[in-house]
Amino acid sequence: MALNIIWVSFILISIVIGLVRLIFWGDVDIMQAMVDSTFSSAKNGFEISLYLTGVLTLWLGIMRIGEEGGAVGLLSRFISPLFVRIFPEVPRNHPAMGSITMNLAANMLGLDNAATPMGLKAMQQLQELNPQKDRATNAQIMFLVLNTSGLTIIPISIIAYRTQMGAATPTDVFLPILMATFFSTLCGLIAVAIKQRINLFDKVIIAYIGGLSALVGLLIYSLSNMSPDTIQRISSIISSSVLLLIIGGFIALALLRKVNVYTSFIDGAKQGFNTAISIIPYLIAILVAVGLFRASGALDLIMDGIKSIVAMTGSDAAFVDALPTAFMKPLSGTGARGFMIETMSTYGPDSFAGRLSCLFQGAADTTFYILAVYFGSVGIKNTRHALPCGLLADLAGIIAAIFIAYLFF
Repeated sequence: MALNIIWVSFILISIVIGLVRLIFWGDVDIMQAMVDSTFSSAKNGFEISLYLTGVLTLWLGIMRIGEEGGAVGLLSRFISPLFVRIFPEVPRNHPAMGSITMNLAANMLGLDNAATPMGLKAMQQLQELNPQKDRATNAQIMFLVLNTSGLTIIPISIIAYRTQMGAATPTDVFLPILMATFFSTLCGLIAVAIKQRINLFDKVIIAYIGGLSALVGLLIYSLSNMSPDTIQRISSIISSSVLLLIIGGFIALALLRKVNVYTSFIDGAKQGFNTAISIIPYLIAILVAVGLFRASGALDLIMDGIKSIVAMTGSDAAFVDALPTAFMKPLSGTGARGFMIETMSTYGPDSFAGRLSCLFQGAADTTFYILAVYFGSVGIKNTRHALPCGLLADLAGIIAAIFIAYLFF
């Protein structure tokens, strides 16, 4: 419903503004520019989806190896001690605890197709413990906010889009995205924990959160003393090395567990091909709407207004060009993806705005969509503090992405 409203609004507003410019400003070229934009956006959407097929086929094949080789299970066992403490209302051996850890582990590895069914199953199991069926429990809210914070170790789709858009080093956003989404998740976790009076000073919670925070803080401090060129080289080396180690680790673990690696890869690769083909109509639809919105001048009016406000404060306004992706992300993942691609097309995939739009896309998840799907699946109407905590996590991710982008790029 939200995407339908957004899509229709973009097109109708664009047409109205185009007519205003034609009738009142005498801009005789505006209507032709808007028509040309629809065809070029449709062509761009198809070409991106077509070229995306190879990258998604490769990575979803690798991810299937990791899934069947036990990588998700290992990650689940690693984060389980933390979850036992931040979900105090859920019995330690309740099936929901396993589903929660598997869902979030799958999300971290970018296994969206595996994560969503696990997430819906976890929400249904948590609903079994809910004494008031139409009111969200503390555990359900914590679970939802952790999902909306979008913590992802491997941003497969973003790297794939950057590859197809011609980025010189598509993986150079890997480390910045990981850092930005960490702050989003940390903020969401702390916000919910404070609201639910969870003891954040528990030694296990401190060990997990404190250890990861110290590692990220040390990394930021180390990079802050380097030149931008050096930071980009180091980021590229780390990103490429980590991705290759993950691929090698997935294959090695699968071989140890006697998994047919080739068959697993083919099964995942087939899913990647189908995924790339299935997104063509959605991508074309949103790119046409976004292209019209920019061609009509509506997007430029909004961005110029924000730039003027930022300039009045004496701050650098370079980040404003990427803001449409940040504004759209909580509402629609497809819409945000469209703005990310449109930003990279307009300014270049290796521009500051192009890279920052990728950070915005990876820093958080679609809060309103996740809230509607997960709570709607179990009939919850009273969401309590889930939405404000989820949006707070989104805001933290956006702010962190801006600062990290200035540090790296």
